[in-house]
Amino acid sequence: MTELEIARQIINETDKEMAALFEKRVDAARLVANYKKGHGLQVDDLAREEELIARNCTFIKDEDYKSYYVNYLRETINISKAFQHRILDGMRVAYSGVKGAFANIVAKRIFPDANCVGYKDFKSAYNAVVAGDCDCALLPIENSFNGDVGKVMDLSFFGSLFVNGVYEADIIQNLLAVKGAKLSDIKKVISHPQALGQCSPYIEKHGFETEEAVNTAVAAKRVAEQKDIHTAAIGSEEAADEFGLVKLEAHINESNTNSTRFAVFSRSEKLYTENDNHFIMLFTVKNAAGSLGRAMSVIGEHGFNLRAIKSRPTKELVWDYYFYAEGEGNINSENGRTMLKELKEKCSNVRVVGSFEKEIVLKGDDE
Repeated sequence: MTELEIARQIINETDKEMAALFEKRVDAARLVANYKKGHGLQVDDLAREEELIARNCTFIKDEDYKSYYVNYLRETINISKAFQHRILDGMRVAYSGVKGAFANIVAKRIFPDANCVGYKDFKSAYNAVVAGDCDCALLPIENSFNGDVGKVMDLSFFGSLFVNGVYEADIIQNLLAVKGAKLSDIKKVISHPQALGQCSPYIEKHGFETEEAVNTAVAAKRVAEQKDIHTAAIGSEEAADEFGLVKLEAHINESNTNSTRFAVFSRSEKLYTENDNHFIMLFTVKNAAGSLGRAMSVIGEHGFNLRAIKSRPTKELVWDYYFYAEGEGNINSENGRTMLKELKEKCSNVRVVGSFEKEIVLKGDDE
């Protein structure tokens, strides 16, 4: 055989081997997609992709080949993600509100292939996952201007779901009204209590009356149905488009850095990794002097940093509280397990709700 024929024979044999390995890799990608679907995780994991490329490049000995191999790996990863997206097409994500609500917008950003299902309130969305009607729920846990979302924190304490990811998204509030209305016509604004709080200086400045709605999109829908030029909604541009409203003024929230943190709740707890460096924990302390201080000491003595700790009434006993804590450090390490063991000796109840690598800041049109 000529050198050309020998080279082609090698290529044919290699392609046959690579076809079998390709099927094996895609089978693994299917398992990954099913795992992500069951645990409320998004397809994209940029840190994992870069780690994979860096590690696999060490297998290439010829330096002239490495740049081509990186391109090959990136294309392979993109094919794998495209396949995973197809599998996640049947994923159902619960959120509170209707189409056009901020939670709906953020849910589509995180899970672009999923079917996003709106529910009337936080509890209904949460329970849809508990009942198995949805794979996960996206619920707000905190706003940078207006504080905690207590009802969701309570669901975390009394419920059984796990938090497998936290996402931060910028929120831009707009004044929405029916066509033909002018700013001078508006007497009353309707929105979710969180949105009303975020825009309270603007509302006070114009002397508007306020009316609460279960979420911003429902408020927009109500204004559209009432067709009253004297009533406006506070919500997103998407809500305006969805219900045929016009934007009278944009960015009316007080803070220019207004953002909301959303947590993804699912029935299954994701596998822990050595890269997990954030956790959410709930605990109650015994009703005795110094109990909380001793619990906090245990956490600090083991080198874990609490970013936040918040108290909420348990509603079971008068003046009885549980504590919601967000911390930094790998709580699943040997040190973390030791800390939890000691903490449980000083607390009446301890539950790790979630552990994840990092909080993800969403970029782009997430408002």
